[in-house]
Amino acid sequence: MEIEQVMTVAAPPARVWELLLDPNVMGGCVPGMKSIEVISPTEYLAVMHVKISFISAKFRLKTKIVEQREPHYLRSEGTGEDTSVASSLKQQSEIFLTELPDGGTELKMKVKVDVLGRLGSFGLSVMKTKADRMWEEFGQNLAAQLKAGSADTPAPASAHTLAAAPAPAPAASTPAPGAVTAVVVDDAGSVTEAAPDGWLSRLLSGPRRAPANGRSIRIEIKRADVTVTVHWPLEAASECAAMLREALR
Repeated sequence: MEIEQVMTVAAPPARVWELLLDPNVMGGCVPGMKSIEVISPTEYLAVMHVKISFISAKFRLKTKIVEQREPHYLRSEGTGEDTSVASSLKQQSEIFLTELPDGGTELKMKVKVDVLGRLGSFGLSVMKTKADRMWEEFGQNLAAQLKAGSADTPAPASAHTLAAAPAPAPAASTPAPGAVTAVVVDDAGSVTEAAPDGWLSRLLSGPRRAPANGRSIRIEIKRADVTVTVHWPLEAASECAAMLREALR
């Protein structure tokens, strides 16, 4: 099956290219994507859920970037399988980014997919309808990421945001829109001015984007006699999960 799709986005090619190569961003844009593991700068292992008609598949996809010409062309190849539904796939994709007169970008994608097994038994029209829906959702998600990234945000916070009062300050604190913030307080109620070790700085190296609905994810982590409360934009849930896995190793 061969698919060709085109969309336009309100961002220059360099910005779109940056997002396309960010596995955390792509994990939140691609419909059904559950996780992405970075093997190398050009290799990724992803887990993706796909439902076609009455069959739900969970593919482990290994993808490799085989050619790139920044910021205009990207070619990748990948394979995946789900033994539970006796299905496998092989894909080759090309992405073309063209700058438009208004400063935006035309994103064209050509994909060749071979689906074998139970999922491959569905007709071409069913598969293409599913692909069209996934492409439409991907475009909406990518546009939302670009809009969030271009929104006005406050200056980056320091390593941690100090509480104005001791003990209940973490629960009452309100994060600045679009920033990953933290309140660090020890058991005695004293504010710590330096990160206890490298895990906190890794945790705070996340996105600086404005949440579309003003909501955030609140996390409390206790290490020894220090409690850290972190607020993440709700739209950056996948990045939050990835950073937590890294920070809590």
